[in-house]
Amino acid sequence: MADITNTSPVLTGPVARVQTMLRAFGTRVAQYRVYRDTLHELQMLSVRELNDLGVSQSEIRRVAYEAAYH
Repeated sequence: MADITNTSPVLTGPVARVQTMLRAFGTRVAQYRVYRDTLHELQMLSVRELNDLGVSQSEIRRVAYEAAYH
């Protein structure tokens, strides 16, 4: 039987917490960019184009939010 050993260092303490916070911040920024870009693209569409997509004007923010955060 073979043993597998993980040789990568495990960071703990303040350094790990800062890295986790920065990673979470980066994720939130990326999600917000998706929301903003999706919202902008949907707002540029005409009512007819939105209807073709099955989206009403009142649903644009919800659709953009779901695209970014779900």
